Amino acid sequence: MIIVIQCTDRVGLVADISGLLSQEGLNIVSLREHVDTAENLFFMRLDVAGTADDTALTSKMQHVLPADAIININPTPVKKVVVLVTKEYHCLADILVRNYFGTLGAQVQCVIGNHATLQNICERFDIPFTLVPHQDISKPEFEHKISTLIAQQNPDYIILAKFMRILSPEFVAQYPMKLINIHHSFLPAFAGANPYRQAFERGVKLIGATAHFVTNELDEGPIIAQQIIPVNHSLTAPDMVKAGKEIETAVLAKALRLVFEDRVFVYQNKTVVFE
Repeated sequence: MIIVIQCTDRVGLVADISGLLSQEGLNIVSLREHVDTAENLFFMRLDVAGTADDTALTSKMQHVLPADAIININPTPVKKVVVLVTKEYHCLADILVRNYFGTLGAQVQCVIGNHATLQNICERFDIPFTLVPHQDISKPEFEHKISTLIAQQNPDYIILAKFMRILSPEFVAQYPMKLINIHHSFLPAFAGANPYRQAFERGVKLIGATAHFVTNELDEGPIIAQQIIPVNHSLTAPDMVKAGKEIETAVLAKALRLVFEDRVFVYQNKTVVFE
């Protein structure tokens, strides 16, 4: 049993929670907690052994926790996801392999692409692929078609696996903290387009990738995971792109694992991540 809690902090929260679980005959296998002292916020993730009625336990916890407590007991163990793609295959391929072997922690319901480039690889893994071209139609119409397809799947999360289209605020608002993007840069550096070219021209000695939730501000949503590798003057811009793709795949995989295991709390455009 997994329990995740977010609320205003106060003295004795850990003792109250552990005492209640003990009374219910539940054993705490692992516990991670964090307090943001500046905001007076408390975050906790518990792995608990034993059985209990989720609704009844939630009610009892509400009586011992602050009134603003957000409590989630036994979140969906296998999340449902929809993947949005354009032409680059590396992140999608990794997701499809993990999905095939049951190590993704989620089930890929379908893939939606604005180009047909990646249809073949989806068919090889027996994953439905739908082409929604963005040419010759308005942006609202394009996004409406995608939203309609997503609604048919009712996913827990939508993964932007190198989906190279800027989404409108109206589209993003439909999926608060459900859109997960992989950005080919160590944000906040080199946001926007062509970050590897920007990095090459700047002569940086490190490049990286960032997985984050999508908000209305381009590439400024809450960060889930990041990673960097060293580079030097001998690498060309194409070399950086090649190295960057490997980082992107690894960072997105890590971020998805953390999210799917309910290890990520979001607040005020920041995250608490219990790795």
